[in-house]
Amino acid sequence: MAPGPLAQVLRQLPTIHDENLLTAAIPFADAGVYRISDDCALVQSVDFFTPIVDDPRTFGRIAAANALSDIYAMGGKPITVMNLVGFPSCLEQEVLVEILKGGAEKVHESGAIVVGGHTVEDDEPKFGLAVTGLVDPKHLVTTVGAQPGDILVLTKPLGVGILATALKGEVIKAEEMAEAIRDMETLNRAASEVMLKVGVNACTDITGFGLLGHALEMAEASQIGIEIDASALHVYPQVMDLAAIGLVPAGSYRNREHYMPKVVNREQVAPEIVDILADPQTSGGLLISVSKDRLSQLTTLLEAANSNAFHIGRVVVEHPGKLTVR
Repeated sequence: MAPGPLAQVLRQLPTIHDENLLTAAIPFADAGVYRISDDCALVQSVDFFTPIVDDPRTFGRIAAANALSDIYAMGGKPITVMNLVGFPSCLEQEVLVEILKGGAEKVHESGAIVVGGHTVEDDEPKFGLAVTGLVDPKHLVTTVGAQPGDILVLTKPLGVGILATALKGEVIKAEEMAEAIRDMETLNRAASEVMLKVGVNACTDITGFGLLGHALEMAEASQIGIEIDASALHVYPQVMDLAAIGLVPAGSYRNREHYMPKVVNREQVAPEIVDILADPQTSGGLLISVSKDRLSQLTTLLEAANSNAFHIGRVVVEHPGKLTVR
């Protein structure tokens, strides 16, 4: 659902008052966190979507990695998952078997376990997970806490939405987005473990609202400004060329409409950079706000864990709740 209409719906819901619902005071939290003791809280999230690749097993792996990501973004450890399935009666059951096998592979890799699920007949396949994890409230990482002077580190390249659009339009083949598929299948587990070891100030994962939306959520939640260095943005091969011929997903336009008014110098941002910033990601990387004195350690440990550590911007005092592109 687009960010604008979604916000209009959510603001009409009743406010929940429970001192153990820790995320009630955390704007734009990636998952819900409910305290069950002083040193243990449940962290819960749910995500599902239609296929973005043709191979069922690959789709299952990507959807599972994407659903698990919210838990990792908050420093949690997934423990149980439930499958969510929409499936057309006209497709062979073996397709669903492969989707579920792919999801199970990633759940096993995460250390969690599948405990059940729910299926409905639908016009097109849909798959995802409801995930429950555990986190120590003292070590919870959220969108709140980014500090002026922090460096912003992103752990995966951008452009997945543009590539998926090109694949659906048969402009490219699956092998031409092999790097992006590999990264979408990659859990954010290692990156989450590293940020917990180093100690960072804030984190969110980059998914449907794009780097643009999720960075702005962090800026608003932390009441700081964010500067993005356009030259430091890493994108997958062919993304720029595909964007130039108009192969941009519909979600990108919705993200632009909602978030670009919060970009301080929006009139000066090049169109191709807007395409990259607004591109909705699937199973994207973690956006981590880390103090300068811990940046080197974070970068070294991320690279040792076979994760990227792109330094894409900084946190500033100016323009709280807004974003500037340099």
